[in-house]
Amino acid sequence: MYKLLIVDDEPTVRAGLRAYFDWSSFGIEVMDEADDGDAALEIVGRETPDLVLTDVRMPNLDGIALSREISARHPGTKIVFVSGHDDADYLKSALKVSAVDYIFKPVNLEELSAVIRRVVADLDAERAERRRKEDLEVKLKEGMPLLREKLLLSLVEGGAPKHGLGERLDFLGLRLPADAPYWVAVLSVDDMAGVLASRTETDRQLLWYAVLNIAQELIDRHLAGYAFERRAGEFVGILRAEPDDEYASDAAEALFAFAGDVRGNLERWLKIGVTIGISERVTSPYALAQAYGQAREAADHKWYLGKNRIITMDSLRGPETEAGGYERSGSADHEGLIPALKAADADKLRAGLDRIFADLARRRRDGLKYGRNVCLQIALAVDQLLLELNVPAGGSDADAPASGLWEALFEQETLGDLRRLLESRLLDACGRIREKRTGKTANVVERVRAIIDRGYANGGLTVAEIGREVYLTPTYVSLLFKQETGQTVNEYLTQVRVEKAKELLRDPQYKFYDICHAIGYTDPSYFTKLFKKATGVTPSAYREAHA
Repeated sequence: MYKLLIVDDEPTVRAGLRAYFDWSSFGIEVMDEADDGDAALEIVGRETPDLVLTDVRMPNLDGIALSREISARHPGTKIVFVSGHDDADYLKSALKVSAVDYIFKPVNLEELSAVIRRVVADLDAERAERRRKEDLEVKLKEGMPLLREKLLLSLVEGGAPKHGLGERLDFLGLRLPADAPYWVAVLSVDDMAGVLASRTETDRQLLWYAVLNIAQELIDRHLAGYAFERRAGEFVGILRAEPDDEYASDAAEALFAFAGDVRGNLERWLKIGVTIGISERVTSPYALAQAYGQAREAADHKWYLGKNRIITMDSLRGPETEAGGYERSGSADHEGLIPALKAADADKLRAGLDRIFADLARRRRDGLKYGRNVCLQIALAVDQLLLELNVPAGGSDADAPASGLWEALFEQETLGDLRRLLESRLLDACGRIREKRTGKTANVVERVRAIIDRGYANGGLTVAEIGREVYLTPTYVSLLFKQETGQTVNEYLTQVRVEKAKELLRDPQYKFYDICHAIGYTDPSYFTKLFKKATGVTPSAYREAHA
């Protein structure tokens, strides 16, 4: 409902306007009435009307002066004059104070209805516009974080506006002075494939939100600036020192303290590692795109420097090659692995890989992508050799098709990761070729048994260690042993240990605790469970029955 104030020095006019016109049908309620301008201003001081219906000529403060006061205080209030004086001067004065209309006495109800209808239409339109603006302001406030992130992204991507940047920064509440020293830090999450594989989408988003919170909190603690996510697993920090800070020379120290704290906190609280690339110092928000490029390049160099590091542009300085050029690794280097494979010589195979990866490490400019291509070419050459030798496929993951291998290679983030993946595949192939050539699968099984028979007391004995001794991958060792014996390697190891425990339990001089250690167990309760599962009785019961 709109609120109406009636102002007239004649009581009968006020009563008639209140009683004989259906204000409610127009959505209007009469909030009050006054007999002159001074009384009306007192009412307006307490409550703001939407519409004022006022006489022109009144004692003390007339309608024209009243209208000027109300318009000055409340520009949105609509004013309609009612007067019995057909005076052109008054009419001109009314128009000057922006009265919406002018009605002569005696008031004609049809004429009043037409005027009020127009006034209400104006009020409705203005109210709708106010609500629209209020809704926009609410949406703008809710979307402010997104707008800030959008502008920050444009700054590091080189798409910042060339004019009016300061105004936009002020509007969004971003403090990025034009004359401050800036750095950009890129936080690249390590082992992304593993980080994402064990989490639902909700868990991933919560993780990224936690990373941002930690990064922003530490930026606020050490320097100033903003953290935001550029893409999955990559976060950007725009860092600055105050232009007039007398300790600005210590900003570099604060910068490295920030990077170290970020790395430590993410590892401690979120159990993830990050590589942090840091740009050189720039002196303008317009140079942040250049700084981001440097920080991104620094972070990308984890492919040969290693993960979970802080890498600056300074650490990347220096010539990569003599005379500024080099040749890429040729197929001859790759083909050097083939004779080692044909001879099933694991040591020569590892030596060949050492040469190839040492060469890749020197060729920084080639990047991780080139290293992946080299590994894929080697793996394809090995697959071709296996086909030519009619070597059957084993059960190792290394026997995945090329597309699967490429996916696995793509998930690796450093040269070391690529080396381990490729070496596993090649050693697996080496073992299968050896068995194909000798036809002595049973011999491998006997060698595995011999290793277990002499090393069962070693609590750290694993399938991986056994595989190294027989020059086969853990997966392939497990496959051969299971196929030949029907037992897994670990089942056989447990069997040997239990049999040895029986032998020792039959001799009363051996204490139970010493027996556990003698067969490779440090936890007596765990050994008891295994022994009972294998024999149906506890070690104590077995000793009582056989000692």
